[in-house]
Amino acid sequence: MSWPASSDLLAPLAPWFDSVRRDLPWRAGDLDVPHPDPYAVLVSELMLQQTQVATVIPYFTRWMERFPSPETLVEADEDSVHKAWEGLGYYRRARFLKAAAGRIAAEGWPSDLEGLADLPGLGPYTAAAVGSIAFQWPAPALDGNAFRVLARLLVIEGDPKVQAANLRTWLAPALEILGPARMTQALMELGATTCSPTPDCGACPLADRCLACLSNRTAEIPPVAKRAKPKVSSLWLVAMEAEGHVLLHAPAAKGLLAGLWRWPALSADPIPAQPVAPNAQSLTAWPGWTQVYTHRREVVSPLHLRLEARFEAAVGLHWVPWTELPALPLGRRDQRLRDLLAVPGQTPIEAPDPTALIRVCAVPLA
Repeated sequence: MSWPASSDLLAPLAPWFDSVRRDLPWRAGDLDVPHPDPYAVLVSELMLQQTQVATVIPYFTRWMERFPSPETLVEADEDSVHKAWEGLGYYRRARFLKAAAGRIAAEGWPSDLEGLADLPGLGPYTAAAVGSIAFQWPAPALDGNAFRVLARLLVIEGDPKVQAANLRTWLAPALEILGPARMTQALMELGATTCSPTPDCGACPLADRCLACLSNRTAEIPPVAKRAKPKVSSLWLVAMEAEGHVLLHAPAAKGLLAGLWRWPALSADPIPAQPVAPNAQSLTAWPGWTQVYTHRREVVSPLHLRLEARFEAAVGLHWVPWTELPALPLGRRDQRLRDLLAVPGQTPIEAPDPTALIRVCAVPLA
C-alpha cells in the first residue's frame, strides 16, 4: 500500500464541505466540537441505512418531535414506534433504535467505539459514523459513498470493500488532523452529491489529484456489482370487511415484517381467478401494481371483499375494528391497499371465488 498521506490528499475536502454542505436537520452547526444531541445523530444514521437523505428528512423531523430523547422512545409502545416508522421500510431498524435507546437510557452513552458497536443495530459502520459525528472520535466510517470516492481517488482495482481495513487505517490521520465530524460528513457528501456513480468531476475539489479522473477511468472504478435477478410472484391482497371490522394478520415477533399488521396475501397460483358477475356487490378491485423489494417483486392484485358476518379467523388473523385501522402500522404494500379503500373501485372482471378466499383465512372445519 503506497497511498499518499490522507491528510494531504484530502485537505481540499474540508473547505469545500464548509462552503457547500447541505443544511440537514441532524447536522450540527459547529463541526469542531461534539454534537449537542448524540441521539439525533443515532436516529439519523439508523434511518439513513439503505435509505436516501431526501426520504429520511421528513421522517427524522416527525420522529424527533414525537420521541425527542432516548427516554421518550423507551416509554413508547411498539405500535407507536412502528407507526412513526411506517413507510420508511426495513422496520427492524426501528426496533434496534428502541432497543439501543433503552440501553442508553439505562446506562448512558458508551465511552468508546467498541461500546457503540455493541448497541443493538449499529455494527462497525454506524458505530464509527456516530462516534465521529457525535463525539469527534477519529473513527473512519466507510459507507458506499465513501468507498466509491476513495476507490476512484486511489484507483483501487476491484471491490474497494476488500481494502476496508487498510482504508480505515489510512483515513484515520486525516480525521485527526482535519476533524472527525467534518471529514466523515464531507466524504459522505462528496459521494452523494458529486462523486456519484455518474460523477461530476468538474465540481469535485479532489479532481486534480483523483487518479481515476486523471486517467479517465471513473466509469469503471469501482466496478458495478452484479445483482441476482429478483424472484417474481403474483398474489391477491385482500381487505375483508364484516360488521365494521377488517381482517388482518397480527404483527410477527421476528422477521422482516415484525411489528407490522398485514392484509391477507394469497398466492395467485393455488387460487385461480374466475369470471365475476357484472352486478356482484361483494367484491371491489383497483388496478394492480408491482411491489419492488431488494430481492423479489410482487405483482399485487388488490381486492375488497365485503361480508355480512365475521367468521372464526385462523391462527394469527384478527378482526380489527375499522376505526382502529388508521393507527395500525402497516408496511408500504399494505398501506397502499388501506389507502385504496377510501377510493371508489370497480367490480373486477376476474377474481378468486370469495368462498376460496374465506376458506384460507378461517379456522378449518372439524
